[in-house]
Amino acid sequence: MYRASDRREHEEWLENLEATADRLDLEGTARSRAVDLFLSSMPVEEERSKRAVMAVSLYVGALVSGQERSQRVVADAADVSRLTIQQRWKGLLEDAGLDAPDW
Repeated sequence: MYRASDRREHEEWLENLEATADRLDLEGTARSRAVDLFLSSMPVEEERSKRAVMAVSLYVGALVSGQERSQRVVADAADVSRLTIQQRWKGLLEDAGLDAPDW
């Protein structure tokens, strides 16, 4: 869970998330889910980790919204390694109480 003030505090990162979602051509449901995941999973200290959380939030947001994008495509759009997404997406999904797809 996050506070309303988190949106103001992380406004720059949310703008970056929206710009990345534009590059991925994601619709509103995936964007909204990604914002919620991002703000709920925001690392406190490291700026570098914020980019990783943003990318993973976009990947998971798209996945659970039925707007799947490959890890490579999301990683390229967010300027992180594919390995970053591969290593973190299941943990974020589980922490949010969401079910993994059954493909």
